[in-house]
Amino acid sequence: MQTSTEFFNLYSHGFVRVATGVPDVRVADPQFNVAATIALMQQAAEQKACLALFPELGLTAYSCDDLFHQQALLDGALDALQQVLTASETLDLITVVGLPLQVDHLLFNCAAVIYHGRILGVVPKTFLPNYREFYELRQFAPADAAHRNSIALCGQDGIPFGEKLLFRVQNKPQLSFFVEICEDLWTPIPPSSQAALAGATLLLNLSASNITIGKQEYRRNLAANQSARCLTAYLYSAAGTGESTTDLAWDGHAMIYENGTLLAESERFYDGSQLVFADIDLDRLAQERIRQNSFAQSVQHFREEIRQFREISFPVSFADSGRLLCQRQYDRFPYVPSDPARRDDHCSEIFHIQTQGLVKRLKHTGIQKIVIGVSGGLDSTHALIVAARAMDTLRLPRQQILAYTLPGFATSTHTLANAQALMQTIGCTAHEIDIRPSCEQMLRDLDHPFIHGEPKYDVTFENVQAGERTNHLFRFANHHHALVLGTGDLSELALGWCTYGVGDQMSHYAINASIPKTLIQFLIRWIADTQQFGSDASQILHAILNTEISPELIPGAADSGQPAQRTEAVIGPYELQDFNLYYTTRFGYLPTKIAFLAFCSWHDRTLGCWPDTPENKRNQYSIGEIKHWLQVFAYRFFQISQFKRSCIPNSPKVGSGGSLSPRGDYRAPSDSEATVWLDCIKRIPDAAE
Repeated sequence: MQTSTEFFNLYSHGFVRVATGVPDVRVADPQFNVAATIALMQQAAEQKACLALFPELGLTAYSCDDLFHQQALLDGALDALQQVLTASETLDLITVVGLPLQVDHLLFNCAAVIYHGRILGVVPKTFLPNYREFYELRQFAPADAAHRNSIALCGQDGIPFGEKLLFRVQNKPQLSFFVEICEDLWTPIPPSSQAALAGATLLLNLSASNITIGKQEYRRNLAANQSARCLTAYLYSAAGTGESTTDLAWDGHAMIYENGTLLAESERFYDGSQLVFADIDLDRLAQERIRQNSFAQSVQHFREEIRQFREISFPVSFADSGRLLCQRQYDRFPYVPSDPARRDDHCSEIFHIQTQGLVKRLKHTGIQKIVIGVSGGLDSTHALIVAARAMDTLRLPRQQILAYTLPGFATSTHTLANAQALMQTIGCTAHEIDIRPSCEQMLRDLDHPFIHGEPKYDVTFENVQAGERTNHLFRFANHHHALVLGTGDLSELALGWCTYGVGDQMSHYAINASIPKTLIQFLIRWIADTQQFGSDASQILHAILNTEISPELIPGAADSGQPAQRTEAVIGPYELQDFNLYYTTRFGYLPTKIAFLAFCSWHDRTLGCWPDTPENKRNQYSIGEIKHWLQVFAYRFFQISQFKRSCIPNSPKVGSGGSLSPRGDYRAPSDSEATVWLDCIKRIPDAAE
């Protein structure tokens, strides 16, 4: 078991904290500039970052023009570099700074990579812009003009020099980075593209980049797309407002992206120095590269270019002792965007995807009627809503939705009333069939104790009801030449919380099978709040959202009116289990990492930016609770439920979080063991410090 100190530290779970800095500068004043740089280095180290990136030519300022040909300025830059080296000796921080360097009578625009007083390598700029406001070829030589691959600098010999240097941390091999400079990113094939194929997981860009109208959005697009294409993190740091305004202006734009997602961004036009941080998920990048096999094909295609890279390997001391949780916000509901506008767009698109899928199936089969069981619960409610919209799209009357509520031994008056009201409001053809007589006959055939007055509510008792409902629905479909619309969701499939075969696992078309329970809650709330089916329907939908989730298969106290069974008391809170499902199937994370992320997201009741709704109870979970329900998830998901997923009906995939269809997304053996996951879970502490 990991110690509590180790477990609650992000460096123990495949993360690294990085920083991009925009120091205040004075043009051609290396002493002022290096003091500002060192101050930010110290701040980065205090915040436990392992790497800090600074702007292009930051030790002199970028806008020196022909002053770069003055020896006094070049010597001043070397003095400043020596001060950075001295300051770095006591900091556990990889530092990347920009400066002009004279090598063999040529002047290069360079990035120096520094750690613990050593210059690990120097990277000259590959592409020099010489158009519009840029005249870099007037002052500098491009990288390929160099004719040596090592240099001596600041009393150190044999320093690797060149444009194809890959830096890798020995004791954290997934942390490998490549440095490019400003214009390199603007080219059709940036040098960092091949560096990523060579193994770089972090791409660093020292930039100056003056500001013009709209340029900041173009920069964002470049960095976002490069990080997404290369499956990397992309760190970008541009010169700030201290640069010369002779003919240009500067905004100090720093950004950190991970696989297309913006993690951190500086305040543009800030007067003074600033530093932004982000926690990079190296495991995520590694998993994406494993899954996206076109990445491996690209490695094969560019293998000759990749062989030209030189790898510089070195050990790093990380701040891996003591509590250090992620600053990065991990949404409690990973299947649902936290931004309200994006969430609305997301819900609308899902609703259209489901509708389109059902419309296509009905058109293809020539079937014009739908049979659906309506329980008054979340899943059947949403499926009925999709069916109604599909009928509207096909210009068929909603009366051709044959909806059946099938009360059994444990159906509550509350859910039955909700089901009846919903069917009436939607305008489908509503039926009520009491399944108790047919269930009693089955139980009599089985000589079950229930028939003899004994309240034995075992799995047989439950599944007789679940099977009888499905049996009725399929026979109704035969009789009316209709399609049975399945209602079960992704969360239930993941946990095996469905009755196999003649039960709720089976249908002709499983409309919700790619949508987790938490997302269905948000979808129904969006449909209600946007009045998709009118105010009366919205009122009923809100009542359904406020109902306890239950299979309603075991009778409870007489006249309680509410379900006796609580699903989440058996299989765990859906909000936690959906969190576990997402990070298990989408990224293949270790259970220890999933638990750490869950703790970061759920240990504080005030975290998050979600509305106060039933699907967001602002719950708080201890690490012990997270560990317990993760054990339940791992056992049910990996060991006992795959056979149910191997033969699920067709269903439209709706999100990048994936589905569990063996045809469209997830393939796994039905006889696998959960041992390795359960053993990993044992390493999770039972309590926080």
